[in-house]
Amino acid sequence: MLMISLATLVALAVLLGSGVWIAYALLGTGWLVLTLFFPLAPGPILASDFWGASYGWDLTALPMFVWMGEILFRSGLANNMFRALSPWLGRLPGRLLHSNIIGSGLFAAVCGSSAATCATVGKMTLPELKSRGYDEKLAIGTLASASTLGLLIPPSIMMIVYGVVTEQSISRLFIAGVGPGLMLLGLFMAYVIGWSLLVGERNGVAGRHEGHIPLGAKLRGSLELLPLLALIGGILGSIYGGLASPTEAAASGVVLSMLIARANGHFDWPIFKDALFAAVRTSCMIAFIIAGASFLSSAMSFTQLPMDLAEQIGAMGLSPAALLIVLTLFLLVLGCFLDGISLILLVTSIIMPVIQTAGFDLIWFGIYLVIVVEMSQITPPVGFNLFVIQSLTGRDIMAITRATIPFFLLMLVAIALMYAFPGIATWLPQAMN
Repeated sequence: MLMISLATLVALAVLLGSGVWIAYALLGTGWLVLTLFFPLAPGPILASDFWGASYGWDLTALPMFVWMGEILFRSGLANNMFRALSPWLGRLPGRLLHSNIIGSGLFAAVCGSSAATCATVGKMTLPELKSRGYDEKLAIGTLASASTLGLLIPPSIMMIVYGVVTEQSISRLFIAGVGPGLMLLGLFMAYVIGWSLLVGERNGVAGRHEGHIPLGAKLRGSLELLPLLALIGGILGSIYGGLASPTEAAASGVVLSMLIARANGHFDWPIFKDALFAAVRTSCMIAFIIAGASFLSSAMSFTQLPMDLAEQIGAMGLSPAALLIVLTLFLLVLGCFLDGISLILLVTSIIMPVIQTAGFDLIWFGIYLVIVVEMSQITPPVGFNLFVIQSLTGRDIMAITRATIPFFLLMLVAIALMYAFPGIATWLPQAMN
């Protein structure tokens, strides 16, 4: 059995390293294992797994949220958001750097794509921050890191994928993401405030003071945030209040996003068509990977690799903390080469028995896994946000990576805090029962 397990891992590594599509790598590995080591016909198993992975009602929410994000991505909402936030941040240490953090967090919450958030917000904020004398390194770091929060702050596509493949409640996962998401926002902002007070003001790279803005002007500008806040509140409120399932809320979100885009003057037939086709492409890619991961999970169940791995780790006598450290290092290495959805599906295919044996709450573990995926978005060589910022600024990819290091470390701090105080992720879902 050990030889079969090793052959499975080698086949998967070779296929992933060869550059084939992730879904094909997962399918190919499962097919090779069943064909070479077991007297089984892979075809019927493949057909059954593809059907089982495709008809779940919860999975229907995924293309709806993707479509909503694509519409808002093209709606010009980020410009309104920046104008509304800027007047309130002028006297806070770090000033408009916080617009990168808060603005990215708000936009990412409804967009759901860290790369799209990074591109949309970055096109507007980076030139503005540079012209006002802000430190470019910190501007890049805040943008690259805060734009990943769309994966954690609900509604999150990553949580839908995790919930579907692990059979966990998507509503509970959404609720669980609120506390850790706000915690990360707070950590990022606290770092910017501390940096501004200790370094930025002294070196003259914390941006110039914006001057006094009357309260009435601030309040009038804040009206531009109302459509976005109404959309977020409507989606999450209907889910948490029991008025709608995640799928029903996602469908309503699509309609509301069209109305917002139309009211903002950025919605016509070409935008509708582009958003729809982009959502179809993304959703089909995700669905194909989910189906491939389901087939690989079936093959893995025959090899007994997940169970053997769980038994071996259990025999090592690792404490939950030590296991989490080892697992984090392992996932960060994988995250250098896999996109977030593939990482989640691969992990759930192989190591879920280990997690269950160690006694981790699966809702808590889902939030932990999403934070690790966020970290992979800012680590080379496959950190998508790094490439987006490189296209916006023309900076060297390693220089951009160095700018994100403090925020990468803050994400590790967030994981440590979640382990020490698991209620950060689990209190709200338990309270909502």
